[in-house]
Amino acid sequence: MNILLLGQGGREHALAWKISQSPLCNQLFIAPGNAGTSGCGINLPIAVSDFDRIADCCVAHAIDLVLPGPEDPLVKGIADFFRQDPRVSHIPVIGPGKTGAALEGSKAFAKHFMQRHGIPTAAYREFTADNYEEGLSYLQQHSLPVVLKADGLAAGKGVVICATTEEAIQEYGRMIREHKFGEAGHRVVVEEFLEGIELSVFVLTDGRDYLILPEAKDYKRIGEGDTGPNTGGMGAVSPVPFATADFMQRVEARIIRPTIEGIGRDGLDYRGFIFFGLIKVGDDPWVIEYNCRMGDPETEAVMPRIETDLVELLQAVAEGTLKSKRIDTDVRKAATIILVSGGYPGAYEKGKAIDALPVSSADCLVFHAGTAEKDGQVVTAGGRVLAVTSLSDQLSDALARSAQQAAEIRFAGKYFRKDIGWEFV
Repeated sequence: MNILLLGQGGREHALAWKISQSPLCNQLFIAPGNAGTSGCGINLPIAVSDFDRIADCCVAHAIDLVLPGPEDPLVKGIADFFRQDPRVSHIPVIGPGKTGAALEGSKAFAKHFMQRHGIPTAAYREFTADNYEEGLSYLQQHSLPVVLKADGLAAGKGVVICATTEEAIQEYGRMIREHKFGEAGHRVVVEEFLEGIELSVFVLTDGRDYLILPEAKDYKRIGEGDTGPNTGGMGAVSPVPFATADFMQRVEARIIRPTIEGIGRDGLDYRGFIFFGLIKVGDDPWVIEYNCRMGDPETEAVMPRIETDLVELLQAVAEGTLKSKRIDTDVRKAATIILVSGGYPGAYEKGKAIDALPVSSADCLVFHAGTAEKDGQVVTAGGRVLAVTSLSDQLSDALARSAQQAAEIRFAGKYFRKDIGWEFV
């Protein structure tokens, strides 16, 4: 079959790498792709939210299946668009419709969903400009620290943990009155702070049945020791050492199964990946957030551990036959380190030449995130530039190999964290 993958980051390169290995994939197209995805298929200069051009592309290239990588086209309703457009209504989109994608598109919607279906999550209230003063009063008496979340999509940066009441009030005003996160912050969810350790759990569902993918833990802070501002993710490890069989049984019983059943009861249109952002509090899992797609950089650690044909699984999602499938997992540990541009997550320059790029091997892979090709040279084209993933029987060995490769790659302003997986090594 001919497959169209939407996106241009490290997640999409990892997905493209996995899809291109499948004998079921005749031709892979990536829109818009990056310098790395061009080695897995054909890049097309189409924006992920330009639905009309995407539909035209599907007709021109006889596309049989569409996989959106990032959240933006899903939240904007690409699956609904395809079902309603007679040119492409026969082509399955592996992702939720707009109603299902609201689990990521609106923090308030997700909290209502969890509350309605008895899924463990932190206590919360939500505020807008209409009840702004009420929110101020609420913050003044709230326990500390307190979590403020922009309701909408904010590129992974819409969450602020405030240590003082003064900081919380200041951030609250910045979100609602100064539009710090644009439209995403017109509604703010004020949430109880949960003390624990985070992890990411992923499932693939056809709306009725589901398969659990390998879990991962990512590292969001820019600085070593988990300091500094949040980023899109500086690295990841999989599996997660504290995610024991007993713990994962609790995750499935208390969170995954009630979520899938809740989607059915609420009549949400959902076929695709669900990302559960979890926190382990004591011995119990709680939900921090839902995402309606795979995570980044977790995908770069998870995909190399999946031994099953991914296209076969995606096809089963489209046909509603996922119950007959299983996922086989590589028992080795995966460690991903992200190389970023100098200045990220603030202002940074693009167009820096990248040298000493290693050739990927069976146990060390280099996924491109923010890269482009210019005059035959691979150059930086984003804040997160490359993801180096290594696999080994020991996590410490995988981390050491990724760090060594990251150190050898050269571009002006390069930075990477040297302490990914620090809790486990």
